[in-house]
Amino acid sequence: MAAGVSEGDLAVYTRHKERLTFWLWFWGAFLVMGVGPSFFLDSFWQKFVTEVLILGLLAMSSDILIGYTGMVSFGHALFFGAGCYAAAFASIWTTPRPNLWFVLIFGTLVSGVFGIFVAYFSTRLREIYFSITTLVFSQIFWVIVLTSQWTGGENGISFDQAYFSFFGLFPVEFGTQSFHWFVMFVVGFSYLLCRRIMRSPFGMVLQSIRENEPRTRAIGYNVEHHKMAAVMLSALFAGLSGALYGVFNAYAAPDFFFFLLSGEIVIYNVLGGIGTLVGPIFGAMVFQFLKELLSTIWSAEYYLIPVGVLFVLMVIFMPQGLFGFVRRWLNE
Repeated sequence: MAAGVSEGDLAVYTRHKERLTFWLWFWGAFLVMGVGPSFFLDSFWQKFVTEVLILGLLAMSSDILIGYTGMVSFGHALFFGAGCYAAAFASIWTTPRPNLWFVLIFGTLVSGVFGIFVAYFSTRLREIYFSITTLVFSQIFWVIVLTSQWTGGENGISFDQAYFSFFGLFPVEFGTQSFHWFVMFVVGFSYLLCRRIMRSPFGMVLQSIRENEPRTRAIGYNVEHHKMAAVMLSALFAGLSGALYGVFNAYAAPDFFFFLLSGEIVIYNVLGGIGTLVGPIFGAMVFQFLKELLSTIWSAEYYLIPVGVLFVLMVIFMPQGLFGFVRRWLNE
Protein backbone atom coordinates (compact mmCIF):
# COMPACT_ATOMS: atom_id res chain seq x y z
CA MET A 1 0.00 0.00 0.00
CA ALA A 2 1.32 3.44 -0.92
CA ALA A 3 2.57 5.66 1.88
CA GLY A 4 -0.05 8.03 3.27
CA VAL A 5 -3.01 6.04 1.90
CA SER A 6 -5.08 4.32 4.58
CA GLU A 7 -7.36 1.34 4.11
CA GLY A 8 -10.35 3.60 4.74
CA ASP A 9 -9.31 5.99 1.98
CA LEU A 10 -8.81 3.06 -0.38
CA ALA A 11 -12.26 1.69 0.44
CA VAL A 12 -13.86 5.10 -0.20
CA TYR A 13 -12.01 5.40 -3.50
CA THR A 14 -13.16 1.92 -4.53
CA ARG A 15 -16.80 2.70 -3.70
CA HIS A 16 -16.68 5.95 -5.67
CA LYS A 17 -15.10 4.17 -8.62
CA GLU A 18 -17.76 1.43 -8.57
CA ARG A 19 -20.52 4.04 -8.30
CA LEU A 20 -19.11 6.05 -11.22
CA THR A 21 -18.77 2.90 -13.33
CA PHE A 22 -22.36 1.90 -12.57
CA TRP A 23 -23.80 5.27 -13.57
CA LEU A 24 -21.75 5.36 -16.76
CA TRP A 25 -23.04 1.94 -17.76
CA PHE A 26 -26.60 2.80 -16.70
CA TRP A 27 -26.88 6.03 -18.67
CA GLY A 28 -25.02 4.51 -21.61
CA ALA A 29 -27.48 1.63 -21.80
CA PHE A 30 -30.38 4.03 -21.25
CA LEU A 31 -29.34 6.21 -24.19
CA VAL A 32 -28.67 3.24 -26.46
CA MET A 33 -32.04 1.67 -25.72
CA GLY A 34 -33.80 5.01 -26.02
CA VAL A 35 -32.08 6.74 -28.92
CA GLY A 36 -31.34 3.65 -31.01
CA PRO A 37 -34.92 2.45 -31.59
CA SER A 38 -36.24 6.00 -31.98
CA PHE A 39 -33.90 7.02 -34.80
CA PHE A 40 -32.54 3.85 -36.41
CA LEU A 41 -35.40 1.34 -36.35
CA ASP A 42 -38.76 1.21 -38.09
CA SER A 43 -42.05 1.12 -36.22
CA PHE A 44 -42.14 -2.69 -36.01
CA TRP A 45 -38.76 -2.95 -34.28
CA GLN A 46 -39.54 0.06 -32.10
CA LYS A 47 -42.60 -1.77 -30.81
CA PHE A 48 -40.53 -4.92 -30.45
CA VAL A 49 -37.96 -3.18 -28.24
CA THR A 50 -40.74 -1.59 -26.18
CA GLU A 51 -42.35 -4.99 -25.62
CA VAL A 52 -38.98 -6.49 -24.68
CA LEU A 53 -38.43 -3.78 -22.07
CA ILE A 54 -41.83 -4.48 -20.52
CA LEU A 55 -41.07 -8.21 -20.41
CA GLY A 56 -37.66 -7.33 -18.99
CA LEU A 57 -39.37 -5.50 -16.13
CA LEU A 58 -41.45 -8.65 -15.55
CA ALA A 59 -38.30 -10.78 -15.50
CA MET A 60 -36.60 -8.36 -13.10
CA SER A 61 -39.56 -8.61 -10.72
CA SER A 62 -39.15 -12.39 -10.73
CA ASP A 63 -35.44 -12.02 -9.97
CA ILE A 64 -36.38 -10.56 -6.56
CA LEU A 65 -37.65 -14.03 -5.68
CA ILE A 66 -35.35 -16.27 -7.72
CA GLY A 67 -32.05 -14.45 -7.47
CA TYR A 68 -32.27 -12.68 -4.12
CA THR A 69 -34.56 -14.83 -1.99
CA GLY A 70 -33.95 -18.25 -3.51
CA MET A 71 -37.65 -18.87 -4.21
CA VAL A 72 -38.45 -20.07 -7.74
CA SER A 73 -41.95 -19.04 -8.79
CA PHE A 74 -43.65 -21.00 -11.57
CA GLY A 75 -46.77 -18.88 -11.32
CA HIS A 76 -45.43 -15.38 -11.88
CA ALA A 77 -47.76 -14.97 -14.85
CA LEU A 78 -50.58 -14.61 -12.31
CA PHE A 79 -49.30 -11.21 -11.20
CA PHE A 80 -48.63 -10.11 -14.77
CA GLY A 81 -52.10 -11.11 -15.90
CA ALA A 82 -53.72 -9.52 -12.86
CA GLY A 83 -52.00 -6.21 -13.60
CA CYS A 84 -53.01 -6.41 -17.26
CA TYR A 85 -56.68 -7.13 -16.57
CA ALA A 86 -56.83 -4.53 -13.81
CA ALA A 87 -55.46 -1.98 -16.28
CA ALA A 88 -58.14 -3.07 -18.76
CA PHE A 89 -60.96 -2.54 -16.26
CA ALA A 90 -59.50 0.77 -15.11
CA SER A 91 -59.35 1.95 -18.72
CA ILE A 92 -62.96 0.94 -19.33
CA TRP A 93 -64.15 2.65 -16.15
CA THR A 94 -62.48 5.95 -17.07
CA THR A 95 -63.59 6.20 -20.70
CA PRO A 96 -63.67 8.13 -23.00
CA ARG A 97 -60.17 9.25 -21.93
CA PRO A 98 -58.53 6.67 -19.66
CA ASN A 99 -56.07 8.23 -17.23
CA LEU A 100 -52.65 6.61 -17.58
CA TRP A 101 -51.56 7.10 -13.97
CA PHE A 102 -54.78 5.68 -12.56
CA VAL A 103 -54.54 2.70 -14.90
CA LEU A 104 -50.93 1.90 -13.95
CA ILE A 105 -51.40 2.44 -10.22
CA PHE A 106 -54.60 0.40 -10.14
CA GLY A 107 -52.97 -2.46 -12.06
CA THR A 108 -49.96 -2.43 -9.76
CA LEU A 109 -52.01 -2.39 -6.54
CA VAL A 110 -54.38 -5.14 -7.67
CA SER A 111 -51.40 -7.33 -8.49
CA GLY A 112 -49.99 -6.53 -5.04
CA VAL A 113 -53.22 -7.79 -3.48
CA PHE A 114 -52.86 -11.00 -5.45
CA GLY A 115 -49.29 -11.18 -4.19
CA ILE A 116 -50.43 -10.97 -0.56
CA PHE A 117 -53.00 -13.69 -1.17
CA VAL A 118 -50.51 -16.06 -2.80
CA ALA A 119 -47.76 -15.26 -0.29
CA TYR A 120 -49.98 -16.03 2.68
CA PHE A 121 -50.34 -19.65 1.57
CA SER A 122 -47.20 -20.35 -0.46
CA THR A 123 -44.44 -18.87 1.73
CA ARG A 124 -45.20 -21.42 4.43
CA LEU A 125 -43.68 -23.97 2.04
CA ARG A 126 -40.11 -24.34 0.84
CA GLU A 127 -38.29 -25.15 -2.40
CA ILE A 128 -40.29 -27.16 -4.95
CA TYR A 129 -43.46 -27.03 -2.85
CA PHE A 130 -43.46 -23.23 -3.04
CA SER A 131 -42.94 -23.39 -6.81
CA ILE A 132 -45.78 -25.87 -7.33
CA THR A 133 -48.14 -23.82 -5.15
CA THR A 134 -47.54 -20.66 -7.18
CA LEU A 135 -48.11 -22.67 -10.37
CA VAL A 136 -51.41 -24.03 -9.04
CA PHE A 137 -52.68 -20.55 -8.11
CA SER A 138 -51.73 -19.25 -11.56
CA GLN A 139 -53.61 -22.06 -13.31
CA ILE A 140 -56.67 -21.63 -11.11
CA PHE A 141 -57.00 -17.98 -12.04
CA TRP A 142 -56.26 -18.80 -15.69
CA VAL A 143 -59.29 -21.13 -15.74
CA ILE A 144 -61.44 -18.50 -13.99
CA VAL A 145 -60.47 -15.79 -16.48
CA LEU A 146 -60.83 -18.16 -19.45
CA THR A 147 -64.35 -19.29 -18.54
CA SER A 148 -65.80 -16.05 -17.13
CA GLN A 149 -67.90 -13.79 -19.34
CA TRP A 150 -67.05 -10.91 -17.02
CA THR A 151 -63.43 -11.08 -18.22
CA GLY A 152 -64.35 -11.62 -21.87
CA GLY A 153 -63.66 -15.35 -21.76
CA GLU A 154 -61.16 -16.68 -24.27
CA ASN A 155 -61.58 -13.53 -26.40
CA GLY A 156 -60.13 -11.29 -23.71
CA ILE A 157 -60.87 -7.57 -23.37
CA SER A 158 -60.12 -4.77 -25.81
CA PHE A 159 -60.06 -1.19 -24.57
CA ASP A 160 -58.90 2.31 -25.46
CA GLN A 161 -55.27 3.16 -24.79
CA ALA A 162 -54.75 5.48 -21.83
CA TYR A 163 -53.71 9.08 -22.38
CA PHE A 164 -50.62 10.69 -20.93
CA SER A 165 -51.40 13.77 -18.83
CA PHE A 166 -50.29 15.75 -15.79
CA PHE A 167 -52.96 15.81 -13.07
CA GLY A 168 -55.63 15.21 -15.70
CA LEU A 169 -54.63 18.29 -17.72
CA PHE A 170 -53.60 18.39 -21.38
CA PRO A 171 -54.13 14.71 -22.22
CA VAL A 172 -51.86 13.53 -25.04
CA GLU A 173 -52.31 10.35 -27.04
CA PHE A 174 -49.26 8.08 -27.18
CA GLY A 175 -47.33 7.41 -30.35
CA THR A 176 -44.84 4.60 -30.94
CA GLN A 177 -41.78 6.67 -29.98
CA SER A 178 -43.38 8.52 -27.08
CA PHE A 179 -44.64 5.31 -25.49
CA HIS A 180 -41.20 3.73 -25.93
CA TRP A 181 -39.59 6.61 -24.04
CA PHE A 182 -42.22 6.40 -21.33
CA VAL A 183 -41.55 2.67 -20.89
CA MET A 184 -37.83 3.40 -20.79
CA PHE A 185 -38.25 5.80 -17.89
CA VAL A 186 -40.57 3.44 -16.00
CA VAL A 187 -38.24 0.45 -16.42
CA GLY A 188 -35.16 2.53 -15.58
CA PHE A 189 -36.74 3.96 -12.43
CA SER A 190 -38.01 0.52 -11.40
CA TYR A 191 -34.53 -0.94 -11.82
CA LEU A 192 -32.95 1.78 -9.67
CA LEU A 193 -35.64 1.33 -7.02
CA CYS A 194 -35.22 -2.46 -6.96
CA ARG A 195 -31.45 -2.08 -6.81
CA ARG A 196 -31.74 0.25 -3.84
CA ILE A 197 -34.13 -2.10 -2.03
CA MET A 198 -31.92 -5.13 -2.63
CA ARG A 199 -28.93 -3.24 -1.19
CA SER A 200 -30.90 -2.15 1.88
CA PRO A 201 -30.99 -4.12 5.17
CA PHE A 202 -34.24 -5.71 3.96
CA GLY A 203 -32.50 -6.92 0.80
CA MET A 204 -29.59 -8.24 2.83
CA VAL A 205 -32.01 -10.33 4.91
CA LEU A 206 -33.53 -11.75 1.71
CA GLN A 207 -30.09 -12.78 0.52
CA SER A 208 -29.40 -14.30 3.93
CA ILE A 209 -32.58 -16.37 3.57
CA ARG A 210 -31.37 -17.52 0.17
CA GLU A 211 -28.01 -18.61 1.53
CA ASN A 212 -29.09 -20.17 4.85
CA GLU A 213 -32.70 -19.92 5.94
CA PRO A 214 -32.36 -21.81 9.29
CA ARG A 215 -29.46 -19.60 10.36
CA THR A 216 -31.37 -16.44 9.38
CA ARG A 217 -34.26 -17.58 11.53
CA ALA A 218 -31.89 -18.50 14.38
CA ILE A 219 -30.42 -14.99 14.61
CA GLY A 220 -33.88 -13.52 15.16
CA TYR A 221 -35.33 -12.53 11.79
CA ASN A 222 -38.94 -13.35 10.97
CA VAL A 223 -38.28 -15.34 7.79
CA GLU A 224 -41.94 -15.85 6.90
CA HIS A 225 -42.70 -12.13 7.02
CA HIS A 226 -39.68 -11.30 4.87
CA LYS A 227 -40.71 -13.94 2.35
CA MET A 228 -44.24 -12.55 2.20
CA ALA A 229 -42.85 -9.04 1.70
CA ALA A 230 -40.59 -10.33 -1.10
CA VAL A 231 -43.49 -12.00 -2.90
CA MET A 232 -45.64 -8.87 -2.57
CA LEU A 233 -42.81 -6.62 -3.79
CA SER A 234 -42.21 -8.92 -6.73
CA ALA A 235 -45.95 -8.96 -7.50
CA LEU A 236 -46.10 -5.15 -7.49
CA PHE A 237 -43.42 -4.81 -10.16
CA ALA A 238 -44.90 -7.70 -12.14
CA GLY A 239 -48.28 -5.97 -11.97
CA LEU A 240 -46.72 -2.74 -13.21
CA SER A 241 -45.26 -4.60 -16.19
CA GLY A 242 -48.65 -6.22 -16.84
CA ALA A 243 -50.40 -2.85 -16.72
CA LEU A 244 -47.81 -1.41 -19.13
CA TYR A 245 -48.28 -4.37 -21.45
CA GLY A 246 -52.03 -3.91 -21.37
CA VAL A 247 -51.77 -0.20 -22.18
CA PHE A 248 -49.22 -0.98 -24.90
CA ASN A 249 -51.50 -3.45 -26.70
CA ALA A 250 -54.87 -2.04 -25.51
CA TYR A 251 -55.77 -5.67 -24.91
CA ALA A 252 -55.87 -8.24 -22.09
CA ALA A 253 -55.97 -11.98 -22.80
CA PRO A 254 -56.27 -15.13 -20.64
CA ASP A 255 -52.93 -16.35 -22.04
CA PHE A 256 -51.23 -13.77 -19.81
CA PHE A 257 -52.10 -16.05 -16.86
CA PHE A 258 -50.89 -19.25 -18.53
CA PHE A 259 -47.95 -21.24 -17.13
CA LEU A 260 -46.00 -21.03 -20.40
CA LEU A 261 -45.37 -17.35 -19.70
CA SER A 262 -44.17 -18.23 -16.20
CA GLY A 263 -41.75 -20.71 -17.75
CA GLU A 264 -40.42 -18.08 -20.12
CA ILE A 265 -39.85 -15.73 -17.18
CA VAL A 266 -37.64 -18.33 -15.49
CA ILE A 267 -35.74 -18.75 -18.77
CA TYR A 268 -35.18 -14.97 -18.94
CA ASN A 269 -33.59 -15.09 -15.49
CA VAL A 270 -31.35 -18.08 -16.15
CA LEU A 271 -30.36 -16.84 -19.60
CA GLY A 272 -29.46 -13.34 -18.44
CA GLY A 273 -28.10 -14.14 -14.98
CA ILE A 274 -30.01 -14.46 -11.72
CA GLY A 275 -29.34 -12.17 -8.79
CA THR A 276 -28.33 -9.23 -10.99
CA LEU A 277 -31.67 -7.46 -11.74
CA VAL A 278 -30.36 -6.18 -15.06
CA GLY A 279 -29.45 -9.70 -16.22
CA PRO A 280 -33.08 -10.86 -16.60
CA ILE A 281 -33.81 -7.77 -18.73
CA PHE A 282 -30.89 -8.73 -20.95
CA GLY A 283 -32.11 -12.34 -20.99
CA ALA A 284 -35.60 -11.27 -22.08
CA MET A 285 -34.06 -9.23 -24.87
CA VAL A 286 -31.93 -12.12 -26.16
CA PHE A 287 -34.71 -14.71 -25.87
CA GLN A 288 -37.32 -12.59 -27.65
CA PHE A 289 -34.87 -11.63 -30.40
CA LEU A 290 -33.95 -15.28 -31.02
CA LYS A 291 -37.62 -16.19 -30.94
CA GLU A 292 -38.43 -13.53 -33.54
CA LEU A 293 -35.40 -14.36 -35.72
CA LEU A 294 -35.79 -18.13 -35.70
CA SER A 295 -39.54 -18.00 -36.26
CA THR A 296 -38.82 -16.46 -39.67
CA ILE A 297 -36.57 -19.43 -40.56
CA TRP A 298 -38.49 -22.35 -39.04
CA SER A 299 -42.22 -22.89 -38.68
CA ALA A 300 -44.08 -22.23 -35.46
CA GLU A 301 -43.78 -25.90 -34.46
CA TYR A 302 -39.99 -26.09 -34.65
CA TYR A 303 -38.38 -22.72 -34.01
CA LEU A 304 -38.23 -23.27 -30.23
CA ILE A 305 -36.02 -26.35 -30.68
CA PRO A 306 -32.80 -24.38 -31.36
CA VAL A 307 -33.77 -21.95 -28.59
CA GLY A 308 -34.10 -24.90 -26.21
CA VAL A 309 -30.73 -26.32 -27.29
CA LEU A 310 -29.11 -22.93 -26.72
CA PHE A 311 -30.69 -22.70 -23.28
CA VAL A 312 -29.35 -26.14 -22.29
CA LEU A 313 -25.86 -25.18 -23.46
CA MET A 314 -26.11 -21.95 -21.49
CA VAL A 315 -27.02 -23.79 -18.29
CA ILE A 316 -24.11 -26.22 -18.75
CA PHE A 317 -21.33 -23.88 -19.84
CA MET A 318 -22.42 -20.46 -18.54
CA PRO A 319 -24.48 -21.06 -15.38
CA GLN A 320 -23.94 -17.44 -14.33
CA GLY A 321 -25.88 -16.29 -17.40
CA LEU A 322 -24.92 -13.97 -20.23
CA PHE A 323 -24.68 -10.87 -18.08
CA GLY A 324 -22.66 -12.65 -15.43
CA PHE A 325 -20.31 -14.01 -18.08
CA VAL A 326 -19.80 -10.56 -19.65
CA ARG A 327 -19.23 -8.95 -16.24
CA ARG A 328 -16.65 -11.58 -15.28
CA TRP A 329 -14.93 -11.20 -18.65
CA LEU A 330 -14.72 -7.41 -18.22
CA ASN A 331 -13.32 -7.78 -14.69
CA GLU A 332 -10.61 -10.08 -15.99
